[in-house]
Amino acid sequence: MPPSLEPTPYPASDGLPHAIIVMGVSGSGKSTLGAALARHLHCDFLEGDAFHSADSVAKMRSGQPLDDEDRWPWLDRIAVGLHDAATRDGTAVAACSALKRVYRDRLARAVGMPLLFVFLETTDSRELARRLVHRTDHYMPASLLASQLETLEELGPDERAVTLDAEDAPDRLCADALAWIRREMSIEAEMTGNARRKS
Repeated sequence: MPPSLEPTPYPASDGLPHAIIVMGVSGSGKSTLGAALARHLHCDFLEGDAFHSADSVAKMRSGQPLDDEDRWPWLDRIAVGLHDAATRDGTAVAACSALKRVYRDRLARAVGMPLLFVFLETTDSRELARRLVHRTDHYMPASLLASQLETLEELGPDERAVTLDAEDAPDRLCADALAWIRREMSIEAEMTGNARRKS
């Protein structure tokens, strides 16, 4: 049984705002988990797909994968949105594929505050394709899934991230993510407190 998921805010106890990105390929459940986390953290949820330019949406809708030049300004817009929301509320959550290490590094630099990644991992491409085929309100065609899987780079040991099984039940994913986020925030608060005492 997953731990209780009563809606309880978990603001950063060190007084610093925190940003959280739920990452993974299309169909992994980023938006579902991100929205659930935001409800429990009482903060804004940013849907990364909403930050794409009209040209990028048209490109994906036609079955063409985005390249880095398409993604850089998109990542910057997400980072600004996260920064503004977390500065206002103390915490903010976004869904963003963040497939490459350089994308995650850029987000971490641009957001300008502690950034945590929750990676929804799955190796079941058939299940991902099934989910994409059954989505009726999204421009991302299932044909682009292969390019996303090829682009995805493993998380490094130095990245502030947790990897969860995308096939787990939504309640379990939310509980596990919240537990990890609380631990990371506590570690950050302790380190910040120690630094302040030494200064």
